[in-house]
Amino acid sequence: MKKKKLFLLGDIAGIICASVIYVIPFIFMLVNSLKERREANLLNLSLPQVFHWENYAEVFSANNFQIFTAFKNSLLITAGSVILLVITGSMAGYVLQRRTDKVHRFINSLILTGLMVPAAILPTIWMMQNMHIYKTLFGMIMIEVALQIPFTVMLYRGFMCSIPEELEEAGYIDGCSKFKLYTAIVFPLLKPVSATVIILNAVNIFNDFTNPLYFLPGTKNVTVQLTLYNFMGQYSSSYNLLFADVIIITIPMLILFIFFNKRLVAGMVAGAVKG
Repeated sequence: MKKKKLFLLGDIAGIICASVIYVIPFIFMLVNSLKERREANLLNLSLPQVFHWENYAEVFSANNFQIFTAFKNSLLITAGSVILLVITGSMAGYVLQRRTDKVHRFINSLILTGLMVPAAILPTIWMMQNMHIYKTLFGMIMIEVALQIPFTVMLYRGFMCSIPEELEEAGYIDGCSKFKLYTAIVFPLLKPVSATVIILNAVNIFNDFTNPLYFLPGTKNVTVQLTLYNFMGQYSSSYNLLFADVIIITIPMLILFIFFNKRLVAGMVAGAVKG
């Protein structure tokens, strides 16, 4: 009984903490997004006197409907980056888990140092300019892939421990080449961790603010996070429109996270015991 009470208290404490960290800020933004400008600038949690739903229409029409361009750019960057991360990360994780010689251990350590070493802004911009990919969507995709590949490889490598090597041996006996073995046997078994990789990376890349600011400047290259600048001025700010914009760009990833939450947890813990 005592253990059940402790677990219950832990669940209650978790719900309270989650509400304070996530739910209350979301309600705060939603409430203030429906206020008129002066009322929203007070930044309190009170309900608006009149609900101004037209704030959302104004956000969509701002700067000649710039938010649609921003959504297109963000979706292209997110989709391109996630596809490359799934392909390269799964291949790298497969090789690094199955081979344990000194060279591959060194490569594994080198990849994982990317979790600790931050990106150098100016040298990266200089390199991108020399490669003629600065201010391009392709260049931005390469940046996102480079930043997310260490964590992606770590997830795939951990999950590979749960795949028995006997399946691969049976594939070799049936005459599969290494590439056919990976595409026909190994990769289909990676669905749980691939779902985790897709969700986590999609949320991180879609919500990325600083990297597009540095590596993808220009009004034509604007992403959804950079549209927040539209409603922040030097001397005055329209917090009602700012919060409305935040709500609009938060909803797609929120829906994605809610629907794939179970797969996210399953993919992260799979292989943990054997790894």
